[in-house]
Amino acid sequence: MSTTLKNKLSNLINEIKEIKKKVILLEIKKTHSTKHKLNKWKLLGEKVSSKWNKISAVEEIRQQREKSW
Repeated sequence: MSTTLKNKLSNLINEIKEIKKKVILLEIKKTHSTKHKLNKWKLLGEKVSSKWNKISAVEEIRQQREKSW
């Protein structure tokens, strides 16, 4: 009787370990995806900034607010 309980417990432990591995792999995949998206946004921001010859965006917004008053 005790060997079957030990076997069942061992099987459960192995299943939990496998589930944990899968969860970790999914988190790693999600992290890589997020980093990739952030890098794309940063590159786009740098691209836009390099072409921007005017005043800063903050200054432009301030000026627009002043005009609307």
